[in-house]
Amino acid sequence: MSVRPLRLLPTLLGCGLIALSSASGTVLAQEKVLRIGMTAADIPRTLGQPDQGFEGNRFTGIPMYDALTQWDLSKADEPSVLIPGLATEWAVDAKDKTKWVFKLRPGVSFHDGSPFNADAIVWNVQKVLDQSAKHFDASQVGVTASRMPTLRSARKIDDMTVELTTSEPDSFLPLNLLNLFIASPAHWEAKYAAVPASVTDPAERAKQAWVAFAADASGTGPFKMSRFVPRERLEMVKNTAYWDPKRKPTIDRVVLLPLPEANARTAALLSGQVDWIEAPSPDAMEQIKSRGFVIHSNPQPHVWPWQLSFAEGSPWLDKRVRHAANLCVNREELRELLGGMMGIPKGTVDPGHPWWGNPGFDIRYAPDEARKLMSEAGYSKSKPVKVKVQISASGSGQMQPLPMNEYVQQNLKDCFFDVEFDVLEWNTLFTNWRRGAKDASANGADAINVSYASMDPFFAMVRFVSTKTFPPVSNNWGFFGNAEIDALIADARTRFDEKERDAALAKLHARVVEEAPFVWIARDVGPRAMSAKMKGVVQPQSWFIDIAPMRIE
Repeated sequence: MSVRPLRLLPTLLGCGLIALSSASGTVLAQEKVLRIGMTAADIPRTLGQPDQGFEGNRFTGIPMYDALTQWDLSKADEPSVLIPGLATEWAVDAKDKTKWVFKLRPGVSFHDGSPFNADAIVWNVQKVLDQSAKHFDASQVGVTASRMPTLRSARKIDDMTVELTTSEPDSFLPLNLLNLFIASPAHWEAKYAAVPASVTDPAERAKQAWVAFAADASGTGPFKMSRFVPRERLEMVKNTAYWDPKRKPTIDRVVLLPLPEANARTAALLSGQVDWIEAPSPDAMEQIKSRGFVIHSNPQPHVWPWQLSFAEGSPWLDKRVRHAANLCVNREELRELLGGMMGIPKGTVDPGHPWWGNPGFDIRYAPDEARKLMSEAGYSKSKPVKVKVQISASGSGQMQPLPMNEYVQQNLKDCFFDVEFDVLEWNTLFTNWRRGAKDASANGADAINVSYASMDPFFAMVRFVSTKTFPPVSNNWGFFGNAEIDALIADARTRFDEKERDAALAKLHARVVEEAPFVWIARDVGPRAMSAKMKGVVQPQSWFIDIAPMRIE
């Protein structure tokens, strides 16, 4: 059959929404300004713990804040690895592997001028873990604690040394800490003091202080907040005092604009209203390139799946049905429909990866085998299995979710699946992801389509398959897990030697693929289109990208 690129729905958003005033045009003529069209429908939260999935980390986390550890995003030809951030070194206690000591980077200041030190680390751990702390913020817990579930406390040893304690030995902790962005305690205290005296309830005072902080944020990152208009734009200016010379920006100003619809993003780029868009419309790729724009892409540790429910009554409880769905998606054709901008997964990681493990179930396109499994499970063309999937219309890492899901729906129809969609706004779907398949927010769904990064063991596997990560602890939306899987996780988590840990994770990955708690559909290659004036762009083999070293010529 002939295959044509996916054509998205016509935009309902006029590009005039991001038109620049003549006054701001004067400013732009004097500054080196980068304007980015995001897939998010709103500006990710700015108070230090972003929402909107990892698009939030990419655009309001990494630019404005730092964490104790960070990804090396400086290379395109090899996978990103963990490197020091606000911590210069760290080590687990040889006698008590629930305790870690982190040496902190001296000479770092927050955007408000206050010093970074061990007190700041303790304060930032307390903001999401200590409900008795004055500055505890429940709104930040879901997107933070679920990403570092074993961290329990922080203790100052001296100004430049902090001890972190976990609930159990956990070799994954340094990777988990990538998700704890460090906000300025002094700046928050100033916002707290400015709350009107008439507000006497401590919790309400803290809440109002965080709202004020979000509108005037302070981290240690290479960019500082300049202007914030919710649902419209965020502007950041370069931090000339940034501590890392390799990441000290030359771009004067970055403007973030939420444009969730692919055609709106593409039109904004082609009309010159933005310089960079995430996930351009597949059918506009050739036009974009012919107009002199550059398409950047790279294979990423990022999976686009359906995550399946194992709640009572779910049709996915039958492993034959799970395997059949994985065998009934024509991924090669889907990639062609996406203009080639897609990788084909064989699991959460691919053959050759240290965690591969050579699973006994081979994910591929084999519709006859799929129909045979479905027949054995009691289904047929006249008696299909009904499944409901919660999906989004756009969002961080969601690629082109509406046409992609419609394509999968048609594939699965040939294998006796009757698929219904429950389409939600991205951040609502992301919130539902943490509530689980048994929650009312699932609306009876049997699966959820939330893409996920697979850069580290916890994000790639553990949070989806451990019985300790059932909602609301973390993202095991489908309540999958058993004693065997938990034992494999425990073995990997307590291996502090990298090669031994990789071997343990390979065993875990093999069993996860064999049990198939997902339908692995696509792997993102992170297509983004940019103006040719953007130089020094590195598209890493990572879900993230670093704006700071880029320049405009």
